[in-house]
Amino acid sequence: MAQFKEIIGQEQIKEHLQNALASGKVSHAYIINGEKSSGKEFIARIFAMALQCEKRDVEPCQECHSCRQALSFNHPDIIRVVHEKPNSISVDDIRAQVNNDVGIKPYSSPYKVYVINEAEKMTPQAQNAILKTLEEPPAYAVILLLTSNVNSLLPTILSRCVVLNMRPVADELIKKYLMEQLQVPDYKAEVCVAFARGNVGKAKALASSEEFENVKAEALSLLKYIQDMELSEVIAAIKKITEYKLEINDYLDIFAIWYRDALLFKATHDMNHLVFREEIQALRRTAQHSSYEGIENILKALETAKRRLDANVNFELTMELLMLTIQENS
Repeated sequence: MAQFKEIIGQEQIKEHLQNALASGKVSHAYIINGEKSSGKEFIARIFAMALQCEKRDVEPCQECHSCRQALSFNHPDIIRVVHEKPNSISVDDIRAQVNNDVGIKPYSSPYKVYVINEAEKMTPQAQNAILKTLEEPPAYAVILLLTSNVNSLLPTILSRCVVLNMRPVADELIKKYLMEQLQVPDYKAEVCVAFARGNVGKAKALASSEEFENVKAEALSLLKYIQDMELSEVIAAIKKITEYKLEINDYLDIFAIWYRDALLFKATHDMNHLVFREEIQALRRTAQHSSYEGIENILKALETAKRRLDANVNFELTMELLMLTIQENS
């Protein structure tokens, strides 16, 4: 199914797009801005289908010829802009697939919809090229720019588009979706939700990732025994974990959630709201051995490590400093 009612959360965006469909006042250009895996592509797909649907309703019918073409990614008037270079969308990509094509009337539909995913990768020249189309679009053109960094787009582009910002989805909604639709058990759903931070796509990926389970198990093992380990052993354990494809920030989030659990348990002695509650014995030890100030220091050090890694500071040095802080404060 690909309908607005299948979208989890994002009520403001759904309402805006369905109002545009109901009133017929469709803008020539939309920017959907949200982090990676947050569901931008799914929303764009549904909106494009609804625009072309022969029933002309606020939900694509899924049954007409146009909807069936869209569902199979074969619709001649829904154009997905592709780019050869993984890290940039060139001026040639935009000229060949948008500018030189937009003057040709739709093949069989009321609109020609152009979907440009990862629009933040457009070079300055490519952005200037798309601007020409945005300034004088034909009546039937609708351009959907999907981006994880709206600030990378030119102000002149922003001023000609309706900007729709994705919002983090409530934890309860994501947990309900994982448990009901994907049959993820309660405890595992909670862990995935804690990591996803309102990002449905990320929660789904983690729920079905064996690698995430392995990383989590190894990270927790390290956290349980870190006090008795030499620094060289700790660094070796971290190197082993980073061989997995999981992003280092996800790995550091496992640490952060562990210490937030320890802080919560230390303050309340209540295990019901802990993410890692099945590890209660080890969490109790962490809470007993660390002061409130010590745990706060560790959580601050984790944020500092993330910032350093984002700024490309040496990985081993960053991790050594972090682990020394954890050992000193545990």
